[in-house]
Formats: sequence, structure tokens, C-alpha cells
Amino acid sequence: MATQELSVKDKLTEIYRLQQIDSKLAEIEILKGELPMEVSDLEDEIIGLETRIAKLKESIGDIDSEVSNHTANIAESEQLIEKYNGQLDNVKNNREYDALTKEIELQRLEIQLSGKKINDTKGGKSIKDEALEKAEARLDGKQKDLETKKVELEKIISKTEKEETKLKKQSEKAKKSIDARLLKSYNKISSSYRNGLAVVTVNRGSCGGCFNRIPPQQIIDIGAMKNIIACEHCGRVVVDESFDA
Repeated sequence: MATQELSVKDKLTEIYRLQQIDSKLAEIEILKGELPMEVSDLEDEIIGLETRIAKLKESIGDIDSEVSNHTANIAESEQLIEKYNGQLDNVKNNREYDALTKEIELQRLEIQLSGKKINDTKGGKSIKDEALEKAEARLDGKQKDLETKKVELEKIISKTEKEETKLKKQSEKAKKSIDARLLKSYNKISSSYRNGLAVVTVNRGSCGGCFNRIPPQQIIDIGAMKNIIACEHCGRVVVDESFDA
């Protein structure tokens, strides 16, 4: 391949050019800041809140159904009491009277039990209603935050999208002309540092990445461009400061 025939100087030129392109891409990411992550986190949080709200509404619906059933039981017991009271007027013996009064008492107990269950159930509903109200308010706030963040991000994207697309194409093209082993090393080093710098220039006798002093003889060797030299402290490829000219 043609890349194998390049001189060390040409290889350094190619890898430094790639670094310049990728650094510009990194600047665009810095411009976006934490917005992409914030948008993603808000979207996940909103999904979680929507799920919680749906479950709360379902639970409240079940409580309403339970209250409705208990209310129906009370109404049924009241009707039976009225019926049994009417039958008391026509009893023929003590056994019938005792049986009816026992049924009336059972229905009264049933009314008391259903009433207690209604009160207990309504107490649980009150807690869930409050939780639902808070969850819906939180959801509303998160949705507004998401909309704001999305607008901010979209404004940045609209300004940088063309440039970013162009730089990405340039980066991919530049990578094709770089020796495979050198490119692998570049990718490994750039991913190790937050600023993504894998290739730096000599800066006042120091490494432009970690700012540690470079021995004078090594600076001479870097300037001669006969070998690819890495900083002994941070591992970045160091090129002559003339590359920044």
C-alpha cells in the first residue's frame, strides 16, 4: 500500500492532520457540552415517570372499583334489612322472628365491615392521589426541561451540523492514508485522554499534552523527523513545533 512507502515526516504530517481534524470535531462536542447526555437522561426519566403515573392511575382505578363494590354491598344489605324488617310484621312464631333478627344483625355487621373497608381503602387512595399529583407535577417539569434542552441542542446542531459532517468525512478520509499500526496507536491514546489529544507539538521545550519537559537531545530528534517519538510521560506522539506554524 502507498502508506507503507511514506517517509516518517509524511507519516507525522498525516497523523498530525488527522489530529487537527479530530480536535475541531472535539470542539463541536464541547460546544454541545452535556446537552446530549442531559437530553437522553431526561427522556429516560420521563419514560420512568410515565410508567409510574400509569401504574398509579391503574391502582387508583382498582381502589375506586373496590369502593364501588363495597358501596354496592352496603346498599344490598340495607335493602335486605328493609325486607327483613317488613317480614317481621308477619312472623308466626319465635323461631321465624329469631331467624329474621339474626339476618338483620348479620346485614348490619356487613354494612359496618364494608364501611370500614371503604374508609381504609379511601385512606390508601388519598396517599396514591398525592403520589400521582407529585409525579404528574414532576413529569410536567421534566417535559419542560427536556423541551428547553432540545431547543438549545437543536440550535447548536443547526449551526454546526454541516461543519461536523464535513469534518467527519475528512477524518475518515485521513485515516485511510495512515499506517494501520500508527492509527491503532492514535486511537488508543486519543481515547485515553478527555481532550482526545494523541498528537501534540513541542511547546517551549515541553510536551504540548502533559507539559513535562522534553530532554534537549529528544527535541533535536523530534525536529529531525527520522523517527516517530512518543512523550515518555504521557505516551502522546510529539511533533516539531513547526507543525503549528
